[in-house]
Amino acid sequence: MKELFDSVSSECSKLVTKKYSTSFSLAVNMLSPKIRTDIYNIYGFVRFADEIVDSFHDYNKELLMEHFERDYYLAKELGISLNPILNSFQQTVLKYKIPDEMVQAFLKSMKADLFKTEYQTKEEYDAYIYGSADVVGLMCLKVFVDGDDKRFNELKDAAMRLGSAFQKVNFLRDLKDDFEVLNRSYFPNINLGELDASSKQLIIDEIEADFEFAYQNGILKLPVEAKFGVYMAYRYYKRLLKKLKDVPSEKIMDTRIRISNPMKINLLARSYVKYKLNII
Repeated sequence: MKELFDSVSSECSKLVTKKYSTSFSLAVNMLSPKIRTDIYNIYGFVRFADEIVDSFHDYNKELLMEHFERDYYLAKELGISLNPILNSFQQTVLKYKIPDEMVQAFLKSMKADLFKTEYQTKEEYDAYIYGSADVVGLMCLKVFVDGDDKRFNELKDAAMRLGSAFQKVNFLRDLKDDFEVLNRSYFPNINLGELDASSKQLIIDEIEADFEFAYQNGILKLPVEAKFGVYMAYRYYKRLLKKLKDVPSEKIMDTRIRISNPMKINLLARSYVKYKLNII
């Protein structure tokens, strides 16, 4: 009866997604039903790892991360875990042959958050983003193309750029918490305590270039099963970036940008019209 346990495990990953991110849940719900479960499974894994390093301040984070990684590899070896998040994720890894290099790169960036507080060079910054965001985009792309290596290779650069754009928007949105609560500074050579308009614009220009590349070279070429869901996530983050652009640099540390539920519904409706009219 492992099928029942596997089903319960995937439902747990779906619940994690819905509880932690209503926006991402909305985008996943726009994917084809046949790939939603595996995207939930990926999100559950990356979300729990992220929670360890960002939220569990009253616990030994290093030990928790060590156990999380160890238990994942045990689940992969045995083909089962009583941790439903790890059980569902290892199934998706096996099903789509997600390379271990991607999982290791992700865990490396998460573990860096346990001790590294500042990124002083672009190389360090790019390596962190690759592990924390780009490879997540690549894992999802493995699901989207359903094992088609040729299509994966054609779209992988765009998937990485989209992951980078999402992560950089998160960095900009979460500046206050990252800097004041978690004592982290991701953007190299930028004094977040005295962020000026030109420094902020450099960050925004970089994000917009990532978005443009991802849209033209990836989103427009995605399989039909994935295109609308990914486009919804893209539109959501583009709207977040627009709101961040409108906040003066001297106030961005004191402002928490959010997209209201009515605006999310508005974005969904307008995006759906474009999709049905084959504008995307």
